Amino acid sequence: MSTRRCPRCQATYPAPARFCVKDGSPLVEVEPTASFGPPKAPAPANGSGVHGLPAEEVSLTPEEVDRYATLSGKLLDRRYQVGRRLGEGGMSYVYRAQDTDSGRPVAVKILLPRLSRDPAAVERLRREAEIAMRLDHPNVCPILRLGEVDRMIYLVMPYLEGEPLSEHETRRGPISVAEGIPLLGQMCRGLSHAHELHIIHRDLKPENVMLVPDGTTDRGEPRFRAVVMDFGLAKERRAGPEVAKLTATGIVLGTPEFMSPEQIRGKPLDGRSDVYALGILAFEMFTGQLPFAGKSAQETMIARLRGSPAKLRDLRPELPAKLEAVILRCLALDPAQRHPNMEELGYAFESVVATGVLGRLFRK
Repeated sequence: MSTRRCPRCQATYPAPARFCVKDGSPLVEVEPTASFGPPKAPAPANGSGVHGLPAEEVSLTPEEVDRYATLSGKLLDRRYQVGRRLGEGGMSYVYRAQDTDSGRPVAVKILLPRLSRDPAAVERLRREAEIAMRLDHPNVCPILRLGEVDRMIYLVMPYLEGEPLSEHETRRGPISVAEGIPLLGQMCRGLSHAHELHIIHRDLKPENVMLVPDGTTDRGEPRFRAVVMDFGLAKERRAGPEVAKLTATGIVLGTPEFMSPEQIRGKPLDGRSDVYALGILAFEMFTGQLPFAGKSAQETMIARLRGSPAKLRDLRPELPAKLEAVILRCLALDPAQRHPNMEELGYAFESVVATGVLGRLFRK
């Protein structure tokens, strides 16, 4: 089995993994005998660091790494008993913890120091976290609290047993229609709730969808509840030179492979931007590939602005033509040509396997 590597963090994955679960970067093939040590940041050029990111975004002092990465066993803010570390990414370390006030398990996301050094980023995070605290739906994960102690900013969320959709895909490969359509319908319902509160996700991707075990199907197969996570936590990235010319500020917010064209350009967003991102997520769910080809994240962004997506059934001919049409409409360059909202998109997905009155009953 071939091995694939994240060019940013050097993490390795077995095929058919296509994206790094830590930072969303497309994976590259490596020789079976290759080995990788700790990633080395190249010398900054023109004030920028790896992949065009600001230099401060790719370097932490050893003291900062130790402080943020070794919280297990400590009491955070006199309330959260920190347990094992669940993971880490480009923005944070995530720990399981116990809320000593309520006795409930929670997930605590410790934001990396570079965010606390940026007043604009901190203010945006506070504003959007306060909005995300209003979320109340079985298919979304709300933020319970935003806190700060000793200049360390942290977020508290419900702890969910399960695995990210990205890991599910890596373990099992492309998902079947029978499994995928119910999950997409649930994501649509959760996102519809968020949009009703005027909350746009802006960073939909498989890493931000948790699959929580939810009993079994009539055939005895595992059933999952899809929970959309990390509302308001889209990562800020500096665009490369080709994309920067097409944006308003030279900064893009989110994960490049899943951004809508208007998000890449830095234009105002509404719920149809999430419709676009969910179309990319759905395409990748069913095929294991992105609908826009490119050797780098920058190239895939440019392809979305100037090219046409791949056809779903060119990669998996056995998939329903109706599913291909639903996803293709999600990926329209003009937001006005997409499904107008998540409610309509959810019905479109579910009508692939159930039509008419049965389709409406299937939604409930």
